[in-house]
Amino acid sequence: MISRKYLYLIALAREKHFGRAAAASHISPSTLSAAIREIELELGVAVVNRGRSFAGLTREGQCVVEHAIRLAATAEGLRQELRSLREELTGHLTLGVIPTALTVVASLTAAFARQHPQVNLEVRSLGTGEILKRMQQFDIDAGIMYVESGVQQQLLTVPLWDEHHVFLCPLDSELANRETITWYEATHTPLCLLTSDMQNRKMIDAIFSQLGYSAEPSLETNSIISMLAHVSAGGWSAILPQNVLELIGVPAGVKVLALTEPSFSSQTGLVVAGREPWSPLISALIKTAEELETYLSSTT
Repeated sequence: MISRKYLYLIALAREKHFGRAAAASHISPSTLSAAIREIELELGVAVVNRGRSFAGLTREGQCVVEHAIRLAATAEGLRQELRSLREELTGHLTLGVIPTALTVVASLTAAFARQHPQVNLEVRSLGTGEILKRMQQFDIDAGIMYVESGVQQQLLTVPLWDEHHVFLCPLDSELANRETITWYEATHTPLCLLTSDMQNRKMIDAIFSQLGYSAEPSLETNSIISMLAHVSAGGWSAILPQNVLELIGVPAGVKVLALTEPSFSSQTGLVVAGREPWSPLISALIKTAEELETYLSSTT
């Protein structure tokens, strides 16, 4: 339904290297080069800037890639629809998930896998900006991120989890004898926070800013696991969504305190590109998310 040579061009645009693109496509570099030349002869335009190595796509080449990506996504959607008419839903579903939702997303993926056991799932840890970009490029099928970010981008959103932040400190800290801590008091501790490019960190900074405070972490990381490890090691405290701990538990040597003054919450959920009709896989994922939303609402 879409010529393989255009799939090879998509791989080249993604890998930005002839050798890696050929390997990803399971062909030789010479076959890849021949396919690119065939596209250029067929369309009458240069699609690749020639050089000793890959020097990027031409403006016309970028246009060709964008159309090829859309055609590839449409072709895959048709294949899924035809399979769903004959048999159980099958295929590959890729989710981009913000780091703070990497644990709680298991409740969605587990529910989906129970309903559609023949579908292979892939979960990638990505920032909000990357999720939005890769959905637009059809590199991922859907995202899990803060709902407000999806609303701003005019995407379909299915809210799933209310996110409340908590404060984590080592058990040998003086704060471990308490049950609560204010946001202001949290600024006076050696903090480990997510890096400033992460949406969760931006939200935390906004809370501090609204209160006239500022957080100056002594350690930053883009990994939730790294944050938990550093608090457990005893040198830092951290601020994280409580949902992070619900499935994996509280690490050894760590005390969890409620954050007060102010009380703050946000919503995390499923986002998909607002273009219909969706593929059978995405439609099934939306249905599972809506069922999970109804279930979670009835238990709170």
